[in-house]
Amino acid sequence: MGSSKSLSDLFDSFEREAFRLETLDDYSKSGSVEAYKAFLAGEGKPEGYNSDWVSEVRGYVDEGKRIYRVHILSRPLTPYLRFELGWGYRTNMLGGEEFFILDTTEQPSPLEGVDDFWLFDESTVGVLRYDDAGKFLGSDVLPDDRAAEFIAHKDKALSHAQPFTEWWDKYGGE
Repeated sequence: MGSSKSLSDLFDSFEREAFRLETLDDYSKSGSVEAYKAFLAGEGKPEGYNSDWVSEVRGYVDEGKRIYRVHILSRPLTPYLRFELGWGYRTNMLGGEEFFILDTTEQPSPLEGVDDFWLFDESTVGVLRYDDAGKFLGSDVLPDDRAAEFIAHKDKALSHAQPFTEWWDKYGGE
């Protein structure tokens, strides 16, 4: 039986850190749809793009909390990843969010089969569900006794990842 808490409850109540693992090459059906269309059309980034999230993150960071994520991906980047990294990550960093890339172009993924998740304060996990087209279907908050396996996933992801800005400087222009 799962917790009665929602993902948004977890964002409201975490005290130290929120970690996200991203595993998909395309989340285009899950949000920022109009911005993605603008990106694909070669238009400039819309004024105020992602500003709600950036100010939410800035609020957490100003309280001494950490928001960070690892994205597992391989090159060449899908059009969606070019958008997410080039517009999304570089914008979200302004709020203090930290990003890491686990590049599987030349190595197997150490987390094959692990779903996207948020891990709050190394104690509560929200597993994110998507369909094959990258459409968000919902989240499942797991019982706290499941946290250990997701802490292990987080530690493994971070140990194989590199800071986004270093990675982007090297591969963002490809």
